[in-house]
Amino acid sequence: MPLPFDPTAPSRDKAQLRRLLQAERLGLVDRQQRVAQLQEVLRVWLALREEDTTVGAYWPIKGEFDPLPALFRWTEGAEGALRDEQHREPHPEDAPPRRIGLPVMNRETRQLRFHLWYPGCPMEEDAYSIPKPKGTDVVVPTLLLVPCVGFGPGGLRLGYGGGFYDRTLAGLEPRPFTVGVGFAHGFVPWLEAEPHDMPLDAILTEEGVAWLRRD
Repeated sequence: MPLPFDPTAPSRDKAQLRRLLQAERLGLVDRQQRVAQLQEVLRVWLALREEDTTVGAYWPIKGEFDPLPALFRWTEGAEGALRDEQHREPHPEDAPPRRIGLPVMNRETRQLRFHLWYPGCPMEEDAYSIPKPKGTDVVVPTLLLVPCVGFGPGGLRLGYGGGFYDRTLAGLEPRPFTVGVGFAHGFVPWLEAEPHDMPLDAILTEEGVAWLRRD
């Protein structure tokens, strides 16, 4: 479904842009193919991030890409085993467990903390009717997957306008490596940073790595 406006035109109307990009995302006719491709991109990315054992993720809403299948495979070590086989190295038996955290909002600070999630984990709805882990331990992610409504040059992310991730990242120490995840249709070349925006370290789409910060 084509957008009823030109996303390359610098209208700067982010509220309208959010609505239209969400509508386009929900209407993608080749969605299943894009999802499968992005699952593969994410699996490869996780396999290369050997230093990370705790990943902060999200529960998908409003047509967002669901990262949890790839993450579940990662916790089971499927990708690690594949990597070790390719390099012909033994898989370390004493490797630390891999954990997934899902966000829970602190109503006072309006920041996110991450609680352990696993398939079958007890869940409850938060104030926005989004499922969250119930009664599980707080985890501190070293890698954070961030859903993108849209994205722009330099690792800029277009979210839903609530500022939850920006506030969270501003308060996390040490800051995790941040990876935006979304479909390629969401690229907005004229997107500009606002004072509170925290650029991402990388952005993944079904087409591969769309952005990677170079140190």
